[in-house]
Amino acid sequence: MRTRAVLCIRRTGPSEEETLDYSDCLTHRPMEKESCNNQSCPPQWVALDWSECTPKCGPGFKHRIVLCKSSDLSKTFPAAQCPEENKPPARIRCSLGRCPPPRWVTGDWGQCSAQCGLGQQMRSVQCLSYTGQASVDCPETARPPSMQQCESKCDSTPISSTEGECPLGRPGVSDSPLLCPAFEGFHKASAFVPGIYESCYVCLPIIGMPVLA
Repeated sequence: MRTRAVLCIRRTGPSEEETLDYSDCLTHRPMEKESCNNQSCPPQWVALDWSECTPKCGPGFKHRIVLCKSSDLSKTFPAAQCPEENKPPARIRCSLGRCPPPRWVTGDWGQCSAQCGLGQQMRSVQCLSYTGQASVDCPETARPPSMQQCESKCDSTPISSTEGECPLGRPGVSDSPLLCPAFEGFHKASAFVPGIYESCYVCLPIIGMPVLA
């Protein structure tokens, strides 16, 4: 749009004139404004708002949508109709601080390996990142144990033995097969060393004999 001044003037001398009201001019009043450059402007890039930084910690990126639009923003054109050299970036680097370090995660303890007496039980131990993915960056010195000793209660009664019995009839532990009566249904603990010890059987007090303190 272009504009111009339109006045009603009466000449009063060779080089003199005065301005009158518009109503004093009898001729048609010319236009003060007219449109110009009626050709539409070329399409232009329009960038929308940035997204949040992803991931939530450590180095990441922000993204946004960049469109090729008409000058009045009413139409969207293919990207090829906007100059590529003027296109705003659709992605930038960002960071929200350092991520939490990987940590050891343990599962629940499994059942005791022995149905009676001493045994072992296992659990899973994993090094996981904050996203739950496997990692190798956990400190080995802080690794929790994946195995521990356990003991299952022995409900069966001892069978009489021709060999030795617990010392002085006391309940206790014997490391010799000759000094510990066998138990029905007893399973050896996994710590048993063949030919040396019978896996630390727990001797019960002999029936009818006092237990010495």
